[in-house]
Amino acid sequence: MELAYIPSPSTGVVYLGPIPLRGYAFCIIIGVFVAVWLGNKRWIARGGRAGTVADIAVWAVPFGLVGGRLYHVITDYELYFGSGRNWVDAFKIWEGGLGIWGAVALGAVGAWIGCRRRGIPLPAYADAIAPGIALAQAIGRWGNWFNQELYGKATDLPWALKIDADPAIGRVAGTYHPTFLYESLWCLGVAALVIFADRKFRLGHGRAFALYVAAYTVGRFWTEYLRVDEAHHVLGLRLNGWTSILVFLGAVAYIVISTKRAPGRELVVEPVAEESAGADAGAKAKADAGNKAAKPAGAKPAGPAKPAGVKPEDSASGSTKKL
Repeated sequence: MELAYIPSPSTGVVYLGPIPLRGYAFCIIIGVFVAVWLGNKRWIARGGRAGTVADIAVWAVPFGLVGGRLYHVITDYELYFGSGRNWVDAFKIWEGGLGIWGAVALGAVGAWIGCRRRGIPLPAYADAIAPGIALAQAIGRWGNWFNQELYGKATDLPWALKIDADPAIGRVAGTYHPTFLYESLWCLGVAALVIFADRKFRLGHGRAFALYVAAYTVGRFWTEYLRVDEAHHVLGLRLNGWTSILVFLGAVAYIVISTKRAPGRELVVEPVAEESAGADAGAKAKADAGNKAAKPAGAKPAGPAKPAGVKPEDSASGSTKKL
């Protein structure tokens, strides 16, 4: 008997007249805005200029979306190129299907292009946006809830997810582990961990980003184990499980090597901001020096002006002129 469960939306699309408003797309968009907002605050705190994070995100986000979709289509190609499938569906990103590994990899390429154009070190930028990316993932996972996808094994736990039947895609009604919720909560914890560690240990040179990657892969490994959607297996383990292990090892190795080669944190993250601050300080110093030069020390204020042509002896107090 089902005493409690998490209901699923009856539909993932709401129509505003002829315009479809998709829950999955809204979750992605909101996540991007949150990531940019938090990244901007962290970038300014590191000495960067306001707006730089958004400028670079213009490059990183499109690359990330393309990379995420490519990873999904390549690793699940049978969904789009198998018998009876329509390859055009591979472009329907709003129906779900973004691989975080491809999104981060190709998104990093876009961020590198944006950073190079601004003369900014990519590791410093990555450290600033790392917790924001984790928050974006936490929000984006709710898109799976709208689409009733990527849930886990059947369960009767009070927080089980209620899934509706859909014979067209072979979906069986029942209550399942809400892996979208597990991963969303885990990503919130990852964001908090990165912020805490960055404040306590002053992580730099890409180590905050590497910590985010390592922490995320741990959670992704166990949520991947719970999922029941179709996936490729290698030696009995899902492909994304192996990817999590390899990425985790790479992130930990980076933290260890980077700490030895470049300890501490970058002193300057945005040269333009540093030069601008220096120029403003120099202009203020010159202005202060000019004001001091215009008013010599010890100078007394001038008295009231005397009428032209009046001699000192003609004044009322000292006149010697006879009538």
